[in-house]
Amino acid sequence: MEYAGMDLRQRVNTALKQAMKDKATARLATLRLINAAIKDQDIARRGSDGEDGVTDTDILAILGKMTKQRQESVRAYEEGGRLDLAERERQEIAVIEEFLPRQLSDEETETAIDAAIAEVDAKSIRDMGKIMGRLKEKYTGQMDFGAVGPRIKDKLS
Repeated sequence: MEYAGMDLRQRVNTALKQAMKDKATARLATLRLINAAIKDQDIARRGSDGEDGVTDTDILAILGKMTKQRQESVRAYEEGGRLDLAERERQEIAVIEEFLPRQLSDEETETAIDAAIAEVDAKSIRDMGKIMGRLKEKYTGQMDFGAVGPRIKDKLS
């Protein structure tokens, strides 16, 4: 399904309505989890500084976190021999990833790291925060920031 021109929140809601019509229960459950996570963040935001809620960038971060949690669950379930539960987590990951932009390849990630280091004129490991900030600005939802950290450290040491 192509949702050009819709923000992420609209895309999730459109997919949710479609899943209801299709009676796709597993898909519907995952979409409801995504929606709940977005609403939780909306509520948390509204209380603070009068903002209207989360932006697409925030939603990408939420989706990235949900994916990572499920990947960890898959590993745990596989180690515990619960392949049925691991498969269910994989199916949830597939639904969540529909709303994420294409992941950068290793080469693209490497290029992005080099560019960020150059842009913030990083000289040492103390500039790590600036580099990560620049990468998150441009590539939220497109790379695994947990894996990027060690790669930046290698380049700066």
